[in-house]
Amino acid sequence: MDKGTLYLLPSLLSDGIVESVLPEGTLSIIRKLDYFIVEEIRTARRFLIKAGIQKPIDTLNFSVFNEHSSDQDIVEYLAEAINGHDLGLLSEAGVPCVADPGSLIVRTAHELGIRVVPLTGPSSILLALMASGFNGQNFAFLGYLPADKALRARKIKEIEKTILEKDQTQIFIETPYRNSPLFESLIRVCRPDTWLCLATDLSGNNEVIKSHPIAEWRHLKPDLQKKPTIFLLYH
Repeated sequence: MDKGTLYLLPSLLSDGIVESVLPEGTLSIIRKLDYFIVEEIRTARRFLIKAGIQKPIDTLNFSVFNEHSSDQDIVEYLAEAINGHDLGLLSEAGVPCVADPGSLIVRTAHELGIRVVPLTGPSSILLALMASGFNGQNFAFLGYLPADKALRARKIKEIEKTILEKDQTQIFIETPYRNSPLFESLIRVCRPDTWLCLATDLSGNNEVIKSHPIAEWRHLKPDLQKKPTIFLLYH
Protein backbone atom coordinates (compact mmCIF):
# COMPACT_ATOMS: atom_id res chain seq x y z
CA MET A 1 0.00 0.00 0.00
CA ASP A 2 1.28 3.46 -0.90
CA LYS A 3 1.88 5.83 1.97
CA GLY A 4 0.04 9.12 2.27
CA THR A 5 1.57 12.59 2.09
CA LEU A 6 2.35 14.84 5.04
CA TYR A 7 1.32 18.38 4.11
CA LEU A 8 2.77 21.27 6.14
CA LEU A 9 -0.16 23.65 6.50
CA PRO A 10 0.31 27.36 7.19
CA SER A 11 -2.25 29.29 9.21
CA LEU A 12 -3.06 32.98 9.61
CA LEU A 13 -0.85 35.30 11.65
CA SER A 14 -3.76 37.59 12.58
CA ASP A 15 -7.51 37.71 12.22
CA GLY A 16 -8.48 38.52 8.68
CA ILE A 17 -9.82 37.16 5.42
CA VAL A 18 -8.19 33.80 4.69
CA GLU A 19 -8.24 34.26 0.92
CA SER A 20 -6.20 37.48 1.22
CA VAL A 21 -3.34 35.61 2.95
CA LEU A 22 -3.38 31.99 1.75
CA PRO A 23 -3.36 31.04 -1.97
CA GLU A 24 -6.16 28.96 -3.43
CA GLY A 25 -3.83 26.00 -4.01
CA THR A 26 -3.05 25.82 -0.28
CA LEU A 27 -6.71 26.19 0.66
CA SER A 28 -7.83 23.49 -1.76
CA ILE A 29 -5.48 20.96 -0.16
CA ILE A 30 -6.50 21.96 3.38
CA ARG A 31 -10.17 21.48 2.47
CA LYS A 32 -9.70 17.92 1.21
CA LEU A 33 -7.89 16.52 4.28
CA ASP A 34 -9.49 14.38 6.98
CA TYR A 35 -6.51 13.92 9.31
CA PHE A 36 -4.61 16.67 11.10
CA ILE A 37 -1.78 17.07 13.61
CA VAL A 38 -2.41 20.31 15.50
CA GLU A 39 -1.19 22.25 18.52
CA GLU A 40 -4.67 22.96 19.91
CA ILE A 41 -7.91 21.43 18.64
CA ARG A 42 -10.21 24.37 19.31
CA THR A 43 -8.15 26.91 17.35
CA ALA A 44 -7.55 24.34 14.59
CA ARG A 45 -11.29 23.80 14.19
CA ARG A 46 -11.89 27.54 14.09
CA PHE A 47 -9.25 28.02 11.39
CA LEU A 48 -10.53 25.14 9.25
CA ILE A 49 -14.06 26.55 9.30
CA LYS A 50 -12.66 29.94 8.31
CA ALA A 51 -10.65 28.25 5.53
CA GLY A 52 -13.92 26.97 4.04
CA ILE A 53 -13.72 23.25 4.79
CA GLN A 54 -17.02 21.70 3.72
CA LYS A 55 -16.90 18.46 5.69
CA PRO A 56 -18.68 18.37 9.07
CA ILE A 57 -16.03 19.45 11.55
CA ASP A 58 -16.89 16.55 13.90
CA THR A 59 -15.93 14.03 11.21
CA LEU A 60 -12.33 15.28 11.08
CA ASN A 61 -9.57 13.52 13.04
CA PHE A 62 -7.16 15.54 15.20
CA SER A 63 -3.98 14.54 17.01
CA VAL A 64 -2.44 17.10 19.37
CA PHE A 65 1.31 17.70 19.24
CA ASN A 66 2.84 20.70 21.01
CA GLU A 67 5.72 21.63 23.30
CA HIS A 68 4.19 19.51 26.10
CA SER A 69 3.96 16.32 24.03
CA SER A 70 6.27 13.36 24.51
CA ASP A 71 8.84 12.68 21.81
CA GLN A 72 8.57 8.95 22.45
CA ASP A 73 5.50 8.27 20.32
CA ILE A 74 6.20 10.36 17.20
CA VAL A 75 5.51 7.43 14.87
CA GLU A 76 1.94 7.18 16.22
CA TYR A 77 1.20 10.69 14.94
CA LEU A 78 2.06 9.49 11.44
CA ALA A 79 0.07 6.26 11.57
CA GLU A 80 -2.60 7.48 9.14
CA ALA A 81 0.04 8.49 6.58
CA ILE A 82 1.69 5.08 6.98
CA ASN A 83 -1.75 3.56 6.27
CA GLY A 84 -2.15 5.52 3.03
CA HIS A 85 -4.06 8.64 4.16
CA ASP A 86 -2.92 12.19 3.52
CA LEU A 87 -2.19 14.10 6.71
CA GLY A 88 -1.83 17.81 7.55
CA LEU A 89 0.53 19.32 10.11
CA LEU A 90 -1.15 22.61 11.03
CA SER A 91 0.57 25.54 12.73
CA GLU A 92 -1.19 27.75 15.26
CA ALA A 93 0.11 30.80 13.41
CA GLY A 94 2.24 31.10 10.31
CA VAL A 95 4.16 28.15 8.89
CA PRO A 96 4.87 24.86 10.68
CA CYS A 97 8.29 24.03 12.13
CA VAL A 98 9.67 27.60 12.01
CA ALA A 99 9.56 29.07 15.52
CA ASP A 100 6.95 26.39 15.97
CA PRO A 101 6.86 22.73 17.14
CA GLY A 102 6.61 19.94 14.62
CA SER A 103 10.13 19.43 13.26
CA LEU A 104 10.33 16.01 14.95
CA ILE A 105 7.16 14.98 13.12
CA VAL A 106 8.70 16.01 9.80
CA ARG A 107 12.05 14.34 10.48
CA THR A 108 10.30 11.11 11.43
CA ALA A 109 8.22 11.31 8.25
CA HIS A 110 11.44 11.45 6.23
CA GLU A 111 12.82 8.47 8.14
CA LEU A 112 9.64 6.50 7.36
CA GLY A 113 9.68 7.38 3.66
CA ILE A 114 6.57 9.58 3.88
CA ARG A 115 6.46 12.36 1.29
CA VAL A 116 6.61 15.82 2.90
CA VAL A 117 5.06 18.79 1.06
CA PRO A 118 5.35 22.35 2.46
CA LEU A 119 2.52 24.65 1.37
CA THR A 120 2.72 28.35 0.70
CA GLY A 121 1.66 30.70 3.49
CA PRO A 122 2.81 33.57 5.72
CA SER A 123 5.98 33.39 7.82
CA SER A 124 6.20 36.30 10.25
CA ILE A 125 10.00 35.98 10.33
CA LEU A 126 10.40 36.26 6.55
CA LEU A 127 7.75 38.96 6.17
CA ALA A 128 9.50 41.06 8.82
CA LEU A 129 12.91 40.53 7.20
CA MET A 130 11.55 41.48 3.78
CA ALA A 131 10.11 44.73 5.11
CA SER A 132 12.99 45.69 7.42
CA GLY A 133 15.48 47.00 4.88
CA PHE A 134 18.15 44.87 6.58
CA ASN A 135 20.49 42.23 5.14
CA GLY A 136 18.29 39.47 3.69
CA GLN A 137 21.19 37.35 2.45
CA ASN A 138 22.81 36.76 5.83
CA PHE A 139 20.53 36.51 8.85
CA ALA A 140 19.87 34.42 11.96
CA PHE A 141 16.73 33.68 13.93
CA LEU A 142 17.47 33.48 17.66
CA GLY A 143 14.08 32.61 19.11
CA TYR A 144 13.60 34.17 22.56
CA LEU A 145 16.17 36.24 24.43
CA PRO A 146 16.73 35.60 28.17
CA ALA A 147 13.94 36.83 30.44
CA ASP A 148 16.39 37.85 33.18
CA LYS A 149 17.24 41.53 32.77
CA ALA A 150 21.01 41.19 33.25
CA LEU A 151 21.30 38.10 31.05
CA ARG A 152 19.20 39.78 28.39
CA ALA A 153 21.46 42.85 28.37
CA ARG A 154 24.52 40.61 28.00
CA LYS A 155 22.87 38.75 25.11
CA ILE A 156 22.00 42.01 23.34
CA LYS A 157 25.66 43.05 23.51
CA GLU A 158 26.65 39.68 22.03
CA ILE A 159 24.08 40.16 19.24
CA GLU A 160 25.49 43.58 18.36
CA LYS A 161 29.00 42.12 18.21
CA THR A 162 27.80 39.38 15.86
CA ILE A 163 26.10 41.92 13.59
CA LEU A 164 29.33 43.89 13.22
CA GLU A 165 31.55 40.82 12.77
CA LYS A 166 29.34 38.95 10.31
CA ASP A 167 27.21 41.68 8.68
CA GLN A 168 24.24 39.54 9.75
CA THR A 169 20.67 40.56 10.54
CA GLN A 170 19.59 39.22 13.94
CA ILE A 171 15.92 38.28 14.38
CA PHE A 172 14.13 37.36 17.62
CA ILE A 173 10.72 37.26 19.26
CA GLU A 174 9.14 37.63 22.67
CA THR A 175 5.93 36.62 24.40
CA PRO A 176 3.59 39.53 23.54
CA TYR A 177 3.04 40.63 27.14
CA ARG A 178 6.84 41.01 27.55
CA ASN A 179 7.40 43.04 24.38
CA SER A 180 7.69 46.37 26.18
CA PRO A 181 10.40 45.25 28.65
CA LEU A 182 12.40 43.84 25.73
CA PHE A 183 12.05 47.09 23.80
CA GLU A 184 13.23 49.06 26.84
CA SER A 185 16.27 46.80 27.16
CA LEU A 186 17.12 47.29 23.49
CA ILE A 187 17.00 51.08 23.56
CA ARG A 188 18.97 51.13 26.82
CA VAL A 189 21.72 48.66 25.85
CA CYS A 190 22.19 49.03 22.09
CA ARG A 191 24.50 51.51 20.42
CA PRO A 192 22.75 54.63 19.10
CA ASP A 193 23.67 53.75 15.49
CA THR A 194 22.34 50.17 15.65
CA TRP A 195 19.15 49.79 13.64
CA LEU A 196 16.01 48.19 15.10
CA CYS A 197 12.97 47.05 13.11
CA LEU A 198 9.69 46.32 14.88
CA ALA A 199 7.16 44.35 12.82
CA THR A 200 3.84 44.13 14.65
CA ASP A 201 0.56 42.35 13.79
CA LEU A 202 1.93 41.21 10.43
CA SER A 203 -0.73 40.66 7.74
CA GLY A 204 -3.36 41.92 10.20
CA ASN A 205 -5.57 44.99 10.07
CA ASN A 206 -3.29 46.86 12.50
CA GLU A 207 0.04 45.93 10.89
CA VAL A 208 2.89 48.33 11.69
CA ILE A 209 6.48 47.90 10.42
CA LYS A 210 9.11 50.53 11.27
CA SER A 211 12.91 50.59 11.06
CA HIS A 212 14.93 53.30 12.85
CA PRO A 213 18.33 53.70 14.50
CA ILE A 214 18.21 53.20 18.28
CA ALA A 215 18.91 56.92 18.75
CA GLU A 216 15.55 57.66 17.10
CA TRP A 217 13.68 54.85 18.88
CA ARG A 218 14.65 56.46 22.21
CA HIS A 219 12.25 59.29 21.37
CA LEU A 220 9.42 57.02 20.21
CA LYS A 221 6.83 55.02 22.16
CA PRO A 222 5.62 52.09 20.04
CA ASP A 223 2.51 50.28 21.21
CA LEU A 224 3.74 46.70 21.51
CA GLN A 225 1.98 45.39 24.59
CA LYS A 226 0.16 42.10 23.93
CA LYS A 227 0.74 42.43 20.18
CA PRO A 228 2.65 39.77 18.20
CA THR A 229 5.94 41.43 17.22
CA ILE A 230 9.13 40.44 15.43
CA PHE A 231 12.33 42.24 16.51
CA LEU A 232 15.25 42.69 14.08
CA LEU A 233 18.65 44.31 14.69
CA TYR A 234 21.22 45.36 12.10
CA HIS A 235 23.86 48.02 11.58
